[in-house]
Amino acid sequence: MRLIMLGAPGAGKGTQAKKIADRYQIPHISTGDIFRANIKNGTELGKKAKAYMDQGALVPDELVVDLVADRVKQPDCEKGYVLDGFPRTIPQAESLDAVLLSMGQKIDYAINVEVPDENIVNRMSGRRACVGCGATYHIVHAPTRKEGVCDVCGEALILRDDDKPETVTKRLSVYHEQTQPLIDYYEKQGCLKEVDGTMDMDDVFADICKILGE
Repeated sequence: MRLIMLGAPGAGKGTQAKKIADRYQIPHISTGDIFRANIKNGTELGKKAKAYMDQGALVPDELVVDLVADRVKQPDCEKGYVLDGFPRTIPQAESLDAVLLSMGQKIDYAINVEVPDENIVNRMSGRRACVGCGATYHIVHAPTRKEGVCDVCGEALILRDDDKPETVTKRLSVYHEQTQPLIDYYEKQGCLKEVDGTMDMDDVFADICKILGE
């Protein structure tokens, strides 16, 4: 079972990817984790990626694809995996297809967690983070016992810059520009499945399980 999770920032695709990985006992693969593991282990690919990251530059597509290809060839990916945050662009998707084809494999499903932009802005602007221990809350869905104060360590809560409405709106704009074409790409391949991400996360997961044959 080889899956790709699609969805805007804040749509909850990372949460669903973790739940899928737990249920089906397959690795949850995010590019961030791959970068960190390769850099920590001092691999050749890790050293190349670190050189770009140290300069504050984006890691080129070719190198990202090499890192992902290396990861999906590991023994724990034999029964499948769920890719989260990759591919982000059509060239990355085409390169991934070429790598998988060379291995005699293909993507089974690209699952798009669909959430309207307005919902995402409201969802993310309600997040609060503790300046002390980093715990996260939501003013509606997961409020603290005392407003503005962390339940864990008692420090103050803040709205992170990343979660401010104007920042979220910009990130969504970039997402639609880069990733909308991917939805069309996988739809043409016949493997795109969409789920309503505005529902409770357990209901979203139940819908995904139906798609996967449960």
